[in-house]
This record gives sequence, structure tokens and C-alpha cells, in this order.
Amino acid sequence: MKVGLYFGSFNPVHTGHLIIANFVAYNTDVDSVWFVISPQNPLKPSASLLNEYDRLHLVSLAIENEPRLRASNVEFSLPRPSYTIDTLTYLREKYPDYEFVVILGSDSLENLPRWKNHELILRDYALYVYTRPGHPSPSHLGDSVTVLSAPLLDLSASAIRRMIREEKSVRYMVPDNVYEYIKTNHYYR
Repeated sequence: MKVGLYFGSFNPVHTGHLIIANFVAYNTDVDSVWFVISPQNPLKPSASLLNEYDRLHLVSLAIENEPRLRASNVEFSLPRPSYTIDTLTYLREKYPDYEFVVILGSDSLENLPRWKNHELILRDYALYVYTRPGHPSPSHLGDSVTVLSAPLLDLSASAIRRMIREEKSVRYMVPDNVYEYIKTNHYYR
């Protein structure tokens, strides 16, 4: 089984994330895409992060009727901050019959040299890269990098959080059930 790992804080999960995951699940050679909810990204401030279990629940709501997408809490029990190479190593040991690939945006690819043991990631794992606005995908990386022509929405979780704080609607930017849950629980206020 080939699994695409889509790492992120998903704070909150939004339609842009879902389009990418669904595109990879149905337009590449992966069998399934796992949203790996990161409790703490070492390259991002954690002050504005919703609790990881709440973010996991929002992702689960967003993908509840999609059999090829899955929410994963694997990083919740690993040391913090979360390092991609540590999660990949753990998953490879836990699921020796699975092949894992990393799904990331071209903006994250630019930061790859700042990642812990990024050389091992490039050596041992395929990277499926979708282009983010303002961050062209490089064409000179090795065979381990596949650039996807996925449809893109220029959405950001930080903009969505700001709109919620300003009491503006984010309907259609997040799935309806996620939108209702955020409103009901007063998240990001």
C-alpha cells in the first residue's frame, strides 16, 4: 500500500487542504492520503494553535465520507516538537509493508534545508509537491521529487482565523460541518 503523508497543523483544515489531498488520492499512484496533524511545528509559533485533538476532530469531520483520506494522530505520542524524519522513521517501523511519500507545498520545499535530517528525507522518500502561489516549484531536484499540477485555492489558515476573530463568515472556505463546529465551539475567537 502506498500512502501519501500530508503533514500540517491544519489550524483549521480548509477547502484548499482538502482539494490537494483528494487530488493526490485520486490522480497519483497513492492508495490513501493521511492528514498528519502536527501538535507542534518547530518552524511555526504555537501560540495560535487550537488544541491538537480539536484540530484532529475538525479534520475527521472534513473527511468523514471520503474513504481514501484519513486523519492521523501519530505525532501526538511522539516527542515534541514534531520532526518529519522522526515521524517517517516511526511509521516505516510500524507499517513495514507500506510505502510512504511526503506531500508538501512548494513553499515548504523551499524550507526543506531547514528540516531535521532533510538529506535522509530526500534520499529515502518520494516528495509530491504542489505549487503554492508565489513559490514556483524548482525543476532541478532529483528523481525523488514529483511536481503535481493540482488545482489550487489561495487560502490560508491564518487568514481564516483572522476572519473568524473579526466575525466574518468563512463559509465555503471550510466544509459546512467544520464551519458549524467552529461556530458552535467558538474556536479562534
